[in-house]
Amino acid sequence: MENIEERIAGYDWVQLSDDLHQKGYATVPSLLTAEECEQLKSGYDDASLYRKTIVMARYRFGLGEYKYFNYPLPNLIQIIRTSVYPKLAPIANTWFRVLNQDVQFPLEHDELLKRCRSNGQEKATVLILKYGSGGFNTLHQDLYGDVYFPMQLVLMLSEPDEDYEGGEFVLTQQIPRAQSKAIVLKPRKGDALIFTTNFKPEKGTRGYYRVNMKHGVSEVHNGERYSLGIIFHDAST
Repeated sequence: MENIEERIAGYDWVQLSDDLHQKGYATVPSLLTAEECEQLKSGYDDASLYRKTIVMARYRFGLGEYKYFNYPLPNLIQIIRTSVYPKLAPIANTWFRVLNQDVQFPLEHDELLKRCRSNGQEKATVLILKYGSGGFNTLHQDLYGDVYFPMQLVLMLSEPDEDYEGGEFVLTQQIPRAQSKAIVLKPRKGDALIFTTNFKPEKGTRGYYRVNMKHGVSEVHNGERYSLGIIFHDAST
């Protein structure tokens, strides 16, 4: 069986890049095996892995909870984070260039983390999320500080319609001077979604303009839904 680095290298990143440019998101099928999903879920109650637990209702973020990992990250997560980032950095640089933003991202993930540390952002942002019946996540953006990377990754650890019902992944696009557009996705266990952290460029008649996007999770009707969020920048708090 291919290891995770070989799996990542084997995807059609030209097509995935095109999907991100066109839609602001892309689906990576079967990035994780079922065994890897279960391995990540099995560590949910191991307090030594995490630096902080957030009960979402307390902050009016939704209903459910999530846990931020401590450094050092589990090896599987570390490999995914450092192997996917170089595939996305050129896309991010294109986005910022066409929008005339004076930011260019390094091509290696360690260099991005150095930039975060120089800005006081040193805390891990990778998180595991758990929703039970009635759980949901309100629309939001994951920024965490002035230094941020404009794309992130979510990996599904549960199988829809088997482990849970409902709980679709929701993206919204806010086009200037127009109504918002909702996109509803239903990735399967082991699939990954790459999506914009807060905006994507869109080409208009007068050049490129910014389309703001948010993401969330619709209500889980029954069962338990686990997912893993990989954010490439670190947090200050």
